[in-house]
Amino acid sequence: MESRPWIRHYDYNVPETIRYPRLTLPDLLQMPANAYPNKAAIDFLGTEITFWELRQQVLRFANALGALGITKGERVGIHLPTSPQYIIAYFATVSLGAIVVNLNPMYTVEELKALAEDTGMTSLISFDMVLPNIRALCQSVELRRVIITKVTDYVQGVPPSTAKSLELEHKRPRVEIKPEDPATLQFTGGTTGIPKGAILTHFNLIAATLQCALWGNATMIKRPPDSLNVMGVLPFFHVYGLVVVMNWALFNSATQILVPRFELDEFMDLLGRHKEITFFPSVATMINAIINHPKAEELELGKKLGVMNSGAAPIPVELIEKIKDMGIFFSEGWGMTETTSLGISSPQLGLKKNGSIGVPFPDTDIRLVDVEDGKEDVKKGEPGEILIKSPLIMQGYWNNPEETANQLKDGWLYTGDIAVMDEDDYLFIVDRKKDMIIAGGYNIYPREIDEVLFQHPKVADAVAVGINDEYRGETIKAYVVLKPGKTATEKEIISFCREKLAVYKSPKTVEFREALPKSAVGKILRKVLREEEAKKG
Repeated sequence: MESRPWIRHYDYNVPETIRYPRLTLPDLLQMPANAYPNKAAIDFLGTEITFWELRQQVLRFANALGALGITKGERVGIHLPTSPQYIIAYFATVSLGAIVVNLNPMYTVEELKALAEDTGMTSLISFDMVLPNIRALCQSVELRRVIITKVTDYVQGVPPSTAKSLELEHKRPRVEIKPEDPATLQFTGGTTGIPKGAILTHFNLIAATLQCALWGNATMIKRPPDSLNVMGVLPFFHVYGLVVVMNWALFNSATQILVPRFELDEFMDLLGRHKEITFFPSVATMINAIINHPKAEELELGKKLGVMNSGAAPIPVELIEKIKDMGIFFSEGWGMTETTSLGISSPQLGLKKNGSIGVPFPDTDIRLVDVEDGKEDVKKGEPGEILIKSPLIMQGYWNNPEETANQLKDGWLYTGDIAVMDEDDYLFIVDRKKDMIIAGGYNIYPREIDEVLFQHPKVADAVAVGINDEYRGETIKAYVVLKPGKTATEKEIISFCREKLAVYKSPKTVEFREALPKSAVGKILRKVLREEEAKKG
């Protein structure tokens, strides 16, 4: 593109372009081990592991995997919760030039089987709590190696049994790895069928790490590097946690406070035990629960949390206002699996606009094109599909050239997300292309309805979905979770929406629920709700 006008909004110390070093992921681990060898790299339920100890354990485990026969290019499934074992397994695998297949620990046997067959996975690193599923998997898929760790191994600082028992030197594997080599197969979220595996290279992941770290410099630069930490509650099998927690922490020599599962009351107690959290990447549903928790006020979160970031799904404006009222630095970003988690974000110190995802990262170009033809650029203020070109863009989809060709055209990734760009070049997500509701000839973006539902004082969580309607084509249904102790009627919710929305945008029906279906990182799954309605006939 001829120009990137949004650069004028960058914080004072964010570069307009980045000279990306030709590093690979093992180099990312060596940097903090050299700079702060005795600093805690990991704080896992009170057990600390220093950067030097982490390096040594990664090398030992890499040599153990090599001794078992794992070689460059093999696909190794990592099927672990957020834990020290995940970090060790991940960096040991990529140190051999093997490709990590990131697997959700909650996957069923059938889901694991489908992904194992799709990727040609030769090895699996998993944990004791899912052994029945692993045994069943091994009966239907040929895996050359299965390595099991105990989740509790590191609670008392005990290293995994494989690395402990083998007498191995701390030598770096003698494997040539290039930045362009695949490092990770990261699967897109899917609720039916086989998700698509985005091929992320070492370069993609290093570029994303640098962009993320340099973007946040404005609020981090005055803090002593040996004091930096990050709250690691996001799952590492998701690209958001992988880049914005794990890799960010290594690049910045920050301690990762690892939380293997998010249980609200336990998490609030954990926050209470830590004096300060430098960086807290999170998601809207998690933030909503924390900010509205009875302990939130007494914990003085504004003094405790340095920067809170939200990604993976839109965050309601009402919630953003509450965060700011508490005195917390807040930024919202947009990214995809296919863009290595990043792409667009609000400046840390600069102009912020409620409801906006901000401006593109360095070295990133954006186009908004006509939703129907996907070719003509729309005018400012008009909705269009986001096309993105960046060092963050995946190599393609694993074993799926047809879908790769559909999504990647002339270097541009067709995202399926619909946005508008205002006069200041700030982007506002309108909705997912597939989520758009067409009712009575009107194009309706459900996120606009979501925003209104969240303004209702009794509503804790909500989502609007288009369901089939014989007369209008589709009609709008709202799914609502009320705050504890609150009651409301369908009529009350609908009337509230009609005060703030045109009649054709207002929900026609409301269903109250205890909880809404969500992905591993808290994104509400409209698709699941649509499928439920379709089954009703």
